[in-house]
Amino acid sequence: MKTKLLIILFLLCAEVLVAQNTPLKREVRAAWITAVYGLDWPKTKANNAEGIRKQKQELLDILDQLKMANFNTVLFQTRTRGDVIYQSNLEPYNSILTGKVGGNPGYDPLAFAVEECHKRGMECHAWIVAIPLGNRTHVKALGNHSVTKKRPKITVAYKREYFLNPGNPDTKKYLMEITREVIQHYDVDGVHYDYLRYPEKSPQFPDRNEFRKYGNGRDINQWRRDNITEIVRYIYNGVKALKPWVKVSTSPVGKFDDTTRYSSGGWNAYDAVKQDVVGWLGEGIQDQIYPMMYFKGNNFYPFALDWKEQSNGRQVIPGLGIYFLDPKEGNWHIDEVNKQIHFSRNIGLAGEAHYRVKYLMDNVQGLYDLLAEDLYRTPALPPATPWLDNVAPTAPKNLLESKDAEGYVHLSWEAATDNDSQNAPMYVVYGANTSPVDTTNPANIIAQRVQGTTFTYVSLFPWNRKTHFAVTAIDRYGNESEAVQMGQ
Repeated sequence: MKTKLLIILFLLCAEVLVAQNTPLKREVRAAWITAVYGLDWPKTKANNAEGIRKQKQELLDILDQLKMANFNTVLFQTRTRGDVIYQSNLEPYNSILTGKVGGNPGYDPLAFAVEECHKRGMECHAWIVAIPLGNRTHVKALGNHSVTKKRPKITVAYKREYFLNPGNPDTKKYLMEITREVIQHYDVDGVHYDYLRYPEKSPQFPDRNEFRKYGNGRDINQWRRDNITEIVRYIYNGVKALKPWVKVSTSPVGKFDDTTRYSSGGWNAYDAVKQDVVGWLGEGIQDQIYPMMYFKGNNFYPFALDWKEQSNGRQVIPGLGIYFLDPKEGNWHIDEVNKQIHFSRNIGLAGEAHYRVKYLMDNVQGLYDLLAEDLYRTPALPPATPWLDNVAPTAPKNLLESKDAEGYVHLSWEAATDNDSQNAPMYVVYGANTSPVDTTNPANIIAQRVQGTTFTYVSLFPWNRKTHFAVTAIDRYGNESEAVQMGQ
């Protein structure tokens, strides 16, 4: 009876909140851009100059649409199944780019994605599929480029597919090699790991030799959980040693474990795929998690609350299964996603992520319009990560304004300074029609992640033109300075 009452309260709370939407200034608004099989991108092969142009433009169209709806985070698929979409010394280019395994598309898609995300004030996280390597057909197509050929000792075949073996200590080193290549060569804001887990329902996974060698008296299920945790720990520490501001996240199974409020039905991260995510959060070896909460009703609300209660202050961003809005997938009603976003905000989660971007671009059941015109109607900054750095930059100084004959407003200011010697501060520009500009109001954000100390403002609509401006400095950890206002 108690459980039923709690669930009813969750649903009532979510319904009431539909009429009480107040956009937040700090919130992750993320979308997964899926490259595998060209599900979201690309549709065109980059085999010539025109193909390259079209392939790039497809991505720009997606990023422009996300920007117009005030998204601030892109989870860009970077490694798929033992192949990649960037110039790598470890694994070949995915054939989706050119139609040929290892085919060079004539540009670097990851470098292009990072640059274009940053131009639009959005973070770009490299989405890395960790353990699965693909089915037999896929691995055969990779030939000698496949890790199964180059590093056979860390791979296993299981149920007609291939996997990295989490029980081999060298697996974590290989995944860190891939990670190091990405974060050293690209200015990504995060590394995001998918399928960092054992296959589901895999008691016969072929790791008995490793268990005999490394088990040290543990139950095999606990040993397997420890193996995944050790990979998470090794990568997290490795990333922080190289670039401490780069966020490390995973997309675990959406239910950690059964709760006293509601049963997971035996399908959860802890038991089914050996992800001790609460342990990772407690140890502080995750900056964010994006649990795949592709559920509705009672299968969402209790587990969202459970993640919040066990987050240890780290950022929980539920992954929403918006593909289920498609009549071919699940034909959910759009109110399901609407309520989930309101509920997540109400209990203090760090934002939400949408799987996949195609369904945003297709505006399935009007979801894109709902976000752009209501739920995300004002910009938002990604939440800060104070456990990494909590010192804000100094405030910029001497904000000056000039106007040209075409009506453009040119702003300039004196640079701020920050305690992070590796990164110069970026800037957030605010505008309003009253002075001083209220920098706590997200509706006043004009631009974020501005590089340098100048900005040109133009309003396409005269009735929306801002007359007063302010600028703050912000660092790679999300710490924001006090504002400099006009005339200060």
